[in-house]
Amino acid sequence: MLKILYLVPNLSDPAVDRRLKMFHLGGAAAAVAGFNRADDVPPLTAQSVIDLGRTADGRFLQRLAQVLLSRIRSQQRLAATPVDVVVARNLEMLPLATGLARRWPGTSVVYESLDIHRLLLRTDWIGGSMRAAERFLAGDARALITSSPAFVREYFAPYGQSPVTPWIVENKVLTPRSRGDNPILTAADSSPIRIGWFGALRCRRSLDHLIQAMSRLDGRYELVLRGRPALREFVDFHVSVSTAAHVRFEGPYRYDELGCHYSEVHLCWAIDFFEEGQNSSWLLPNRIYEGCLHGAVPIALAGTETARFLAERGIGIILPDAEVDTIVDMLDALTPQVLHAHALAVARLPVTDLQVDQGECEDLVARLGALRLINTPIEEAA
Repeated sequence: MLKILYLVPNLSDPAVDRRLKMFHLGGAAAAVAGFNRADDVPPLTAQSVIDLGRTADGRFLQRLAQVLLSRIRSQQRLAATPVDVVVARNLEMLPLATGLARRWPGTSVVYESLDIHRLLLRTDWIGGSMRAAERFLAGDARALITSSPAFVREYFAPYGQSPVTPWIVENKVLTPRSRGDNPILTAADSSPIRIGWFGALRCRRSLDHLIQAMSRLDGRYELVLRGRPALREFVDFHVSVSTAAHVRFEGPYRYDELGCHYSEVHLCWAIDFFEEGQNSSWLLPNRIYEGCLHGAVPIALAGTETARFLAERGIGIILPDAEVDTIVDMLDALTPQVLHAHALAVARLPVTDLQVDQGECEDLVARLGALRLINTPIEEAA
């Protein structure tokens, strides 16, 4: 059985357990080690969970420094039980992964890059130094996993950040109990029409513009927020939401609650200006897979990878911009008949576009297992 150590910057991130479950369903034995940014770590699908300490959300350099400072101590804690593959989730975990691999002859390092931090894209010496460090560390990795073709097209290929051909592993939903339906297709109460913005809430411009739009639409639409807001990105998130008309914040949710929450809304907001023109334009967010699988019609911004994803499948609403007038005009034109047609298009989307199946988990583990073949070129191992 393939033995995997998964190194992560945030043990509390729900996506960590999703990847651990993929390893498990694929037939591997996985342990996880990493830092935490919350008071409690949720149960994880792993043979063992090793907490390496606390870091701060939104402070990349602080997290990277802590990994480097604790590298020797962390390696000593982890080095007792060698594994076949070490998967490093995001750049700050790569130094620890490469150090462990040197202690374990024959162990392969895999770099999993799911976000391109803005520091890596700076044009000054800081950006150049960060990219040089990433190239150096990624040179020891025998595989690169990323979640969007745009990350390869816009960053890894032009900057030459990795010597290996990337594997695209999308942020699909893992094994929901059932596929959900848009309320308009089930004759559920559709007044008001609800817009769901779920997950990582970090875009101040989206929140401001949606609040203004809800006020102008006078109760015909309602904005429902769920997830964990990045409070440092907002002036005062909770005051803004609690005083806004036709807006409600329902707090964080568990992964197994996705179906019921998305099936309560008609539309899914999938626009993010947090790192405009860079990471936010290139990523394929969890919410498009989660929302579409459970019937919500996605709203994306033209020129982004999310809009490309929707256009290729003939679904969703693509806005030329996210100004308040544009949002209001779009929602004003969204008659029940038009919304019904959008919901039908989403419902007809193949489930394989949205959901991970057993075969994909087995394929991922098989590709990781092939890396154990010492001196085998990565293209052959893949």
